[in-house]
Amino acid sequence: MSSAVQRRRPPTAQQFVLEELRRAITSGELKPGGQIRQDALAARLDVSRVPLREALKTLEAEGLVVHHVHRGYFVAELSLDDLEEIYRIRGLLETEAVRLAVSRGPDGLTAALEQIQGEVERAADAGDVTAMAAANRRFHFTLVEASGMPRLVRLIATLWDSTDAYRSLYYTEVANRERAVREHRAVISAVRHGDTDAALRWLHDHRAHAVAALREVLDLDA
Repeated sequence: MSSAVQRRRPPTAQQFVLEELRRAITSGELKPGGQIRQDALAARLDVSRVPLREALKTLEAEGLVVHHVHRGYFVAELSLDDLEEIYRIRGLLETEAVRLAVSRGPDGLTAALEQIQGEVERAADAGDVTAMAAANRRFHFTLVEASGMPRLVRLIATLWDSTDAYRSLYYTEVANRERAVREHRAVISAVRHGDTDAALRWLHDHRAHAVAALREVLDLDA
């Protein structure tokens, strides 16, 4: 996490630590099942144990880390069954959110998606997994938030948070990054034309490809 001190810190130490932990988990620097060594991490981030503990509790509540008595904190591991269940539930919820978003067609939605897609593509071209994951999240949540249903969006966010540790496994491969870019472009086109069914089909394929890639990786690790 040597780059941490080079970036502008958020307003509080806890927010700073939380941001850095999320980045490390999403990028694959901290891998599923890996132990989070608090003393070393506090020293590297130049913070006390207090904001670190608070950040870990936040991530534990989100399901990103787990705490084992007498052993400490670890990045949460999910089985293939867990991942498939999460993506299936995401599909059910996101279908409702996207259906509403496209039918409402709020002003500026397509333009906002296009702008964020530019960030996705720049990160994909650079092979910057962390930046691509962050831009990808902004893309999808810009779309579902256009549903105007904040409670539904919060449920979807909970599911997204629980799989953050596995996103880097998908975006590491060039072919997966390129596929995601193409699928995003197709979604934008569907939204622009008000074609709800097409948008939902592309998003279904988008999720299915992610699950298939993760299935392959987890099978190899088994």
